[in-house]
Amino acid sequence: MFTIEEIDSIIEKAIFNLEFENEPKELYAPIEYLFSIGGKRLRPKVAILTYNLYCEKIERPIIYPALGLEIFHGFTLIHDDIMDRASMRRGRETVHKKWNENIAILSGDVMCIKAYEYMANAPANKLKEVLDIFSQTAAQVCEGQQYDMNFESMHFITMDDYINMIGLKTAVLIAASAKIGALIAGASIQHCNAIYNYAYNLGLAFQIKDDYFDSFGDSVVFGKKVGGDILCGKKTWLLVEALKSLDVKGREQLLSVLKDNQMDEKEKISQVLGVYNSLDIKEKAEYAMESYHLKALEALKECDFTKEQQKRLHDFAYIMVNRDK
Repeated sequence: MFTIEEIDSIIEKAIFNLEFENEPKELYAPIEYLFSIGGKRLRPKVAILTYNLYCEKIERPIIYPALGLEIFHGFTLIHDDIMDRASMRRGRETVHKKWNENIAILSGDVMCIKAYEYMANAPANKLKEVLDIFSQTAAQVCEGQQYDMNFESMHFITMDDYINMIGLKTAVLIAASAKIGALIAGASIQHCNAIYNYAYNLGLAFQIKDDYFDSFGDSVVFGKKVGGDILCGKKTWLLVEALKSLDVKGREQLLSVLKDNQMDEKEKISQVLGVYNSLDIKEKAEYAMESYHLKALEALKECDFTKEQQKRLHDFAYIMVNRDK
């Protein structure tokens, strides 16, 4: 099997060789810009990793669909940044800030189209299954984003609401990437489904960690402004857990701070973090991430994975849950 570092190298080389039409430049330059600022490349990485559990040669039939997954993810980032009014992405200006919203929307649209072009390079005997999974997942991601936006105007949501939302917005694409890689490699239905469940739970842990970094991370390492979710009133795992833990008076006070548009941004972030610290939200988030990590590993016990396959999946899960950005 290839090492994670070797898979990373394969992906970066493939992304470097991506070619998009040069004209009109306003349409395609933002796409090149987005890829140039880097990223975790998690979706193509997990697709190639699960493929490599069964097939040694990593060639076009998996590389192109893996690129399609990353292109689709890039499309969601461009549009999400517009909706979140985000000014920074990975330490650089977001596309709609560097150009404008109209250009960003259209560049995102063409990325979605390109994603399907690359997915269509899956082997002919697996193509319909791959496209069915991808299309269903793409719709689910949009559903998750809509729930996320709906929640911004709601005073209170349950933790089940939140988990359902991030399951759709984040986890399903990571899970689909893992399943598509195994499917293209010829894995059994049982293995494909177990790998999907494994990656879905890792996806939940991954998103909770993103929420965690937004409040407790280093903006230089994380690549985004710390406290951005607080300023947007976004329902993160931390906020949902805090609202659940507070009494009625404490909940009203926290919501009042979040709704106060006249308050200095640094002061607002400081007050909210003060509430989080008083409720041990940081430690509770760490516990939740570890719980989903364990659920991911439990999903692998449903099938007869070899010791080598299990080790690779266990090692990857550890890396995902213990990342520092």
